[in-house]
Order: sequence, then C-alpha cells, then structure tokens
Amino acid sequence: MMTPAAQIAALVQRRPLLMITLGWAAISLMLALASPHLAERRFPDVDDALRLVQVRDLLAGQAWFDVHQYRIAPPEGTLMHWSRLVDIPLAALLWLLMLVLPASQAELITTIAIPLLLLLATMLVVGRLASERLGGAVAVCAGLAMVVAPVVATQFQPMRIDHHGWQILCVAVALWAVFRHDARRGAMIAGLAMASGMLISLETIVMAASFAALLTLRWLADPRASIWLVRYLQSLALGLAGLFAATRGLGDLAPHCDVIAPAHLGFFGIVAIGASLLALRRGLHPAALLAGLAASGLAGLVWVAWMAPACLAPPFAGLDPLVRDNWYLNVTEGLPIWRRPLPEALPAALQTLLALAIAGYAALRGAPPTRGWWREYAVLLALAILAGFATYRSIAFAGMMATIPLGWFTMQMIARWQASPRLLGKLGAVAMLYAALLPGAIILLALSVIDPVNTKQISGATASNCALQRNAHKLDALTPAKLFAPLDLGPEILNYSHHSIVASGHHRSERRMRDVIAAFTSDAETARKLVLANDAQFVVVCTDLMEVALYQTKGGHDSLAARLAKDAPPAWLEPVALGMPESFRVWRVVPAPK
Repeated sequence: MMTPAAQIAALVQRRPLLMITLGWAAISLMLALASPHLAERRFPDVDDALRLVQVRDLLAGQAWFDVHQYRIAPPEGTLMHWSRLVDIPLAALLWLLMLVLPASQAELITTIAIPLLLLLATMLVVGRLASERLGGAVAVCAGLAMVVAPVVATQFQPMRIDHHGWQILCVAVALWAVFRHDARRGAMIAGLAMASGMLISLETIVMAASFAALLTLRWLADPRASIWLVRYLQSLALGLAGLFAATRGLGDLAPHCDVIAPAHLGFFGIVAIGASLLALRRGLHPAALLAGLAASGLAGLVWVAWMAPACLAPPFAGLDPLVRDNWYLNVTEGLPIWRRPLPEALPAALQTLLALAIAGYAALRGAPPTRGWWREYAVLLALAILAGFATYRSIAFAGMMATIPLGWFTMQMIARWQASPRLLGKLGAVAMLYAALLPGAIILLALSVIDPVNTKQISGATASNCALQRNAHKLDALTPAKLFAPLDLGPEILNYSHHSIVASGHHRSERRMRDVIAAFTSDAETARKLVLANDAQFVVVCTDLMEVALYQTKGGHDSLAARLAKDAPPAWLEPVALGMPESFRVWRVVPAPK
C-alpha cells in the first residue's frame, strides 16, 4: 500500500495541472491576505485606476473604437494608447456582476478576480510546457515558482488590472507554442499570441523578435524547419492586421509610434512575405538565407521610414525636456535595471541569471533527450533577460521564463536532499534552494547590514496620507469642474469623483503635462497664467506625494508646489474646506479680472 507521500507524488506526476490549480488557489489567498492595496481598497498603480475609468466609460456607451479619455484635458479629451483587448474581460465580468450586485461591489470583485485568473492561466501554460518536456513534478514546481519570480507576482496581484499581466500571459503562450511538436499549429499560435501582446503594448515587440530569432536558428540548423519561422511571421502579420481592424478600426490611421499603426503593419507584412518567398527556394546556403531575411527587414524599415519616419527613433526621443526630466526619468520601471533601487534590481538580476545558468547546465549535463530543448530555451531566456535589463518592467518576461529552470533545479535539490545520508548534505541542498528561490531575502538582509538607513527608506514606502480611496469622493461636494492637480493624482480623481483634470502621467497629453509641471515648479504669477490658460477652476494637491516633493526640489522655495506644501497659497487661490486630511488640500481659482 502506498504511503500518503507516495500518493501525492503519483498525483503530481499524473495530474500536474490539477496540482498547479490547487497551488494557485493557495497563492491567490496569500496574495489577497497580504495585499495592502486590497485591504485599503486602493489600486497598486494609477494606471489601474485609469483602466477602470476607461472600462466604465465603455459600459456607459462610449464608442468601441473611441479610446479618448474625455475627462483629461476636456472638452477635446486625450487619445489614449491603450488597447481594447484588455478592456474586454474587465467589461464583460463587470457587466455580468452588475446585473446582480451594486456597481461598487461588482468593481471590487472584478478587479480582484481578473488578475488572479490571469495568474492561473499563466501558471497553467507554463506548467503545461514543463510537464510535456520535463515531467509533472517539475511542472508543479515551476508553476508554484511563479510567486517568487522577479516582478511576476506583483503584476498579478489583486486590483492590478492594467495590461502587464496580459503581456506576460501572451509571452507564456508563445513560449509554450514554439516548443510544440506540431510546427504549423505551434507557429500559428505563437504568432497570434505575440500579435495580441503587441496590440496590448508595443514593448512586447522585443519578445516577438526573440521568438523570430530562435525560429531563424532552427531554419539555419535544419532547412526542413523553415515552416516554423514562415508560419510564425505570417500569423504575426495577419494577426496584427486583424486585431488592429477589430480594436482600432479605420478611423484613426495616424502614424502613432507608441502603438501598432499602419507603418508597423506594413513592416511585419513585408518581413512575412520575404520569409515566405525565401522558403520557396530549396537548398539555400545559410549566408544567402540570412542575407534574404536581412533584406526583408531592411525593406520593412524603408516602408516605416516612408510612412512614419519618427517611428524609427525611440518612443520617447522627442519628449519635451521638462516632461522628460520631471516625469519620464522618474518612471524608473521603464528605464534600465541599473536605474532601479538596488534591493529591487539585484535580486531580479541574480535570479534570472541563475535560471539562465541552470538552463545552460541542463543543456550540457541534463537528460540527453532534453538537451536540445534546453539549448533553445536558454537562448530565449537570455534574450528575455537582455530585454529586462534594458527595460526593467520587461524583466517580468524573463521572470516567468525563469520558473521552469527554477522548477527543474528544485527537483534536483529535492533529489539531492533525499539521497544524501548526511545532515550537512541535506542542509546544503536546502540552502542552495533557498538562495535560488528567495535571493531577495538574502540580499535585503545583507544590504540592511551594510546600509540600514537607505534600505529601510526603500522598503518602507507608504501610500499618501490623503487616502484618496476614502476621501477623493468628497470632491463631489463641488459642482463638476476641471481640476489642476499633480500628474499622479489625476487618475485617482477621475476614478473616485465626477471631476475632470488638466493632465495625467500619460505622454499623449504631453503639452498639458508640461503645463502642470511648469506651473508647480514656477513662481506664483507664472503658475497663475498656466492654470488660467487651462481653464481650471480648482487646484488640488496631496502635499506628501513624492511628485510634489520633486517639484519643490526643482522649483525651489518660491515655487507654487513649495507654497502649497507650506499652506501659503498665493492670493489668487482661495482655500476650500471639504473635511479632507491635512495633506489633502483644495483651492478655488480666483478668475482673472476682466
């Protein structure tokens, strides 16, 4: 008769996806109980708040193809660069729940459920790949490792409803697909997954190129594998065109560079056609194949240069210097990893590099039937790590991919622990496993010893005392108006009140963003001109926001931000009492004399 431990081990091998689902349920409960955002009913990021506003507007009747946010810089509004693909599940679940629940409860359940369901889907996809290649036990370990992978868990936490979780899932689906045994179907699924990812956010293009690079290597190694790259590029190009038409329509064909636009569609179409033509030629020399693919890419770039030359530059290359220095360079998740605080960057870098080393070791010393698979996996992981080092939030792709090497390593350490007759050997296996799965704990401990003050400051950040989720609705005592507020405050105002704002931290309202930054960093008279020029009726500030502190540093003690923080407003601002916390201050703008 089997022992309980043996029965569990057998179940893990037979039903790994079931075990992953059970693990997901436990992880979801842990994330919900540990989440300070859920406990306080506040969103992890201002983009999550604005995403909910966009979904509300859609359900309230805003046109499907119209992605303006009309309460940012009204009356013309601001055209957002966000995809309707992310809105669909949020709107669908919210609409269903509102049939039986009040809107506030329906929104809370939706914002909790969607990211956790995305986590489940990602865990199952990764687990399926690991199960097919390495067995059920590794699959379960890989799925559970998702909770300790760099950046990944934070993108799936309750109320994290913006697009980052969807990007991770799209990359996970493509990762599974490129290792399927059916080349035609696998390449098609991968292409469609990456088309979805790029429609959601153009930053996924790096991973799309990484998959193309791997499939090119396959073609070079075996001409019979050409179908992988050809079908992938065809599905990618057709998927982009179809999803563009379905979510963007034909009403906005402007050459936007921050989202998929006609110029990008042409590029991928040209590259797909070029690869398809090359596949018709049998026996191509590898040099000729590479030259042909390079020529296809060059032709695509010529098309982009003709259609939208600005898109050949980095997306934020033309950003206003004031906006760049005071906003973009402070959004460090979009910057290289070395621009992040050391307690965040170092664990992410070390854990992904360790996973790459594990994959490399398995490619050399693992079971012979899996070595070729591990080599290809290591290539993809290395490219994902490079992408993550260049743009920190993209380290989540590498973090998701790192779970399979970490899962394999976990099983190796468990086997070593079981096989070791000595306590020292067992403890060594446990220590190595702990270091691989939780490097952040070790690094944070070491840094706290080396530099306890800075480490405490980094790890002890708290939300604003304004408690917008509890107090912003008090602004509704005022008739609907346009508010002049710091950029990070804007989305919360839109979410919790009926007011409009001049600008938020979204680059398509660059000119209004400049006005907000310039006003808060300038003297009172200059600020007054900017506030009046934007037809704002009220100025709203949370004095303990990091953004306000940055404005004070930039503008000095005579700046508007500094005066408002000291509660010494200029004469053209009249205080409005709404029963707010001390740090949450509102002033009425005195109209200019006629």
